[in-house]
Amino acid sequence: MENMRIERCTEQHINGLTALYNHPAVARQVLQMPYQAPEMWRKRLTLDSERQVTLVALHEGEVVGSANLEQYPRARRSHCGAIGMGVAVTWQGRGLGTRLLAELLEVADNWMGLRRIELTVYTDNQPAIALYRKFGFEVEGQLREFALRDGVHADVLSMARLRRS
Repeated sequence: MENMRIERCTEQHINGLTALYNHPAVARQVLQMPYQAPEMWRKRLTLDSERQVTLVALHEGEVVGSANLEQYPRARRSHCGAIGMGVAVTWQGRGLGTRLLAELLEVADNWMGLRRIELTVYTDNQPAIALYRKFGFEVEGQLREFALRDGVHADVLSMARLRRS
């Protein structure tokens, strides 16, 4: 993890984010469409909100991973947030996901005061499921035929981590 830096995502990272999520192996594990244009990321990042934190992992200036935390805006769900993340294929299994998730949960717990963090993950993404379990996420259910992937409707697990006071 030498020369790895985690920082808040800004305009300068848009092309790197686009390249990361347009990689076929990354795109198939997240809910992004392939062939996204940088403009899509630009619109997404113009939301200047304390309720959303997007981090990027940089290796020698190149975006090799990202993670997002968004607090729900509804008053009765404001104690909850959702996360999503993606890691470049060459960096998977090397601890980058652990580092990104640890940073997001630090913000969720100690800066936003979130008690519940939710996510969905494809049922066949065992490395990601293991990562989330390591941080205390538990499976709450399986959502059948949740998303179209590779021309087939795929199932996901609904997972959440509850922080007790």
